[in-house]
Amino acid sequence: MADIYAAITEADPGLVEKIAEVLELRAADPRQQALRSGYLADLALPEGAHVLEIGCGTGPITRSIADLAPVARAVGLDPSPTLLEHARRLSPQPGIEFHQGDARALPFADRDFDAVVFHTTLCHIPDPEQALVEAWRVLRPGGRLAIFDADYSTTNVANGPADPLQACADACVAAIVHDPLIIHRLAALVRSAGFDIHHFRTHGYDGVLDPAYLLTIVDRGADALERDSRIGIDLARALRNEARRRAEAGTFFGHITYASLIGVRGC
Repeated sequence: MADIYAAITEADPGLVEKIAEVLELRAADPRQQALRSGYLADLALPEGAHVLEIGCGTGPITRSIADLAPVARAVGLDPSPTLLEHARRLSPQPGIEFHQGDARALPFADRDFDAVVFHTTLCHIPDPEQALVEAWRVLRPGGRLAIFDADYSTTNVANGPADPLQACADACVAAIVHDPLIIHRLAALVRSAGFDIHHFRTHGYDGVLDPAYLLTIVDRGADALERDSRIGIDLARALRNEARRRAEAGTFFGHITYASLIGVRGC
């Protein structure tokens, strides 16, 4: 199944609403909040900064950017009008705005921003090279690029060999990610677009103490397997129930490795 995010303007409205729920649930996770606070602090923004987030979805990262002290203008861009409706409703702060558009053809002037942020976005874009070229174009000389994305090949919810829940994780990744190995190529892609790299870090994320987000990985994978007629409705329900049984028993385990990168545009 193709990455739903890569063709989100054509997606079933009910599925887009589920995506909106997942984006807000993930953003509310304290460990996810700590990860994004850490890499956003690495941006070292100037006073009065104009910052663009590409692929903003419902806007939780754009809201976090708007709350940073040096930021005067936070702009979120996304191709989905439905997700942007949620973003505008959930974002009452002054100095925040949202636009519909494509990462590969940004509707902004050259040198318009002090920073550009991709938060779990590049993995969904069929032509990430062009998206990075566009980010370079709209950045001012010395402007910062922040990328936070996952190595989705590390997505794991198995408690042992041949664990049936891992089939759900694998199906979810196939359904929601265009390039699960994007961070393996990330440094080379960023350099090719003309950026100098200041930081590259990896970060572990687990579902041991609070598996809420990783349970959505199981759910979406079970849904994808059912939609593709690879399993029936009863087995899909049983897999979702098994994940919750483990969570209640304290035996659920899940893990994803993330990476963050800070780049700088030269003159």
